[in-house]
Amino acid sequence: MARRGSPARVNALIGVDKPQGMTSHDVVARVRRAVGERRVGHAGTLDPLATGVMVIGIGQATRLLGLLTLDTKRYLARIRFGFETSTDDAEGELTRRAPADRALSEPEAAKRVLAGFIGTGTQVPPAFSAISVNGVRSYRRARAGEEVELAARPIEVFESELVGIDSDGGDPVWTVAFTVSKGTYIRSLARDIGRAAGSAAHVAALRRTASGGIALSSCLALDEIDADTVRDRALDPVAALGLTALEVGEEALADLMCGRAIAAPSRAAARVALTHGGRLVALAHPDGARLAPDLVFPQAIEGVLL
Repeated sequence: MARRGSPARVNALIGVDKPQGMTSHDVVARVRRAVGERRVGHAGTLDPLATGVMVIGIGQATRLLGLLTLDTKRYLARIRFGFETSTDDAEGELTRRAPADRALSEPEAAKRVLAGFIGTGTQVPPAFSAISVNGVRSYRRARAGEEVELAARPIEVFESELVGIDSDGGDPVWTVAFTVSKGTYIRSLARDIGRAAGSAAHVAALRRTASGGIALSSCLALDEIDADTVRDRALDPVAALGLTALEVGEEALADLMCGRAIAAPSRAAARVALTHGGRLVALAHPDGARLAPDLVFPQAIEGVLL
């Protein structure tokens, strides 16, 4: 493990395919041990029940996590009808039963219900969520037996495609592919879908298949992560940020490392990513005929595709 305060030996963004049963914090801890770096963080929490895409920053790349938009998320969810739970997923305690009409096993009926959720709307997040209430995580209050009331939040459901219908214990189960805005809780969506269908429902299984432009195909399994694999499979930080890359030479690089502005090419009209030798060295914005650095990375971030 690298000593606190020492330069990071690995500086990269990676996608991880989070396994079921682990918290997002557990995943970060595993990556820390696997690559021998203390400075590791993540963008976008996943519940222990959920699997799939998590974006992890290592070393200097942790400074990018707050800049990643990742505005659109894609999920594959199994929604079981018949009862609601305290957590709106399979890990919670049963809170309400409601029989599922036989029509809910018919694709046409399912598609009609799902179509009603397309578009913009509001959603009350689950009580068991990481949202802060007066400085305390909502799930901590809920676990302590407190009554948690969260305000509705705006969301957007771009797509809700019915993949299939089966059953579990006699209850219909819909497998649905969702594309939603950042901040949308699929657990709450499942709860609301159950009520709209005249029944009750919860998420039985959930898999995030994409976060922004980062898909499962770009992700590593936890057990294959080490420093060498991270370097080989690092995400392109410029693409992840959605910026234009500009390659800089040695002289400009030296100026950037001292926080000095550099000459701006005529095509620079907005924030740009400055690269050197296949690594991200700075983010900068146009300032007249110069590019003024916003962020400089003393240990360059790997993974830029040339």
